[in-house]
Amino acid sequence: MHLQHITFRVKDLDRTIAFYETMTELRVDRRFTAGVAELAFLSNGEGETQLEFIHIPGGQTFEGKGMFLCFATDKLEPMHALAAELDLNPSPIQEPDDGTRYFYVYDPDGVSVQLRSFTA
Repeated sequence: MHLQHITFRVKDLDRTIAFYETMTELRVDRRFTAGVAELAFLSNGEGETQLEFIHIPGGQTFEGKGMFLCFATDKLEPMHALAAELDLNPSPIQEPDDGTRYFYVYDPDGVSVQLRSFTA
């Protein structure tokens, strides 16, 4: 058994897709409407867990409190610079004593996203 996807209800689907395509390099696998809802599934195309984003006009959205998503990257410095260039207010790059480096940035709905390099 494996985790297929994680779903977030969002305020603006286009803005959310643009954020995740830019900051995590995920791509839209499929996008469609179901009634008044608009949905998009994003992944890295390698069969890993997908992120599903749903926009329902006037519906409840997830506000991202108390959790974060972690994405592994080998381009930490360029991604940090890109986040700063896009005025996403990234945290400083942190270097704990576990052989990793990371920073945080918030998506359009306030979900904390961590980009982390695993060198150990």
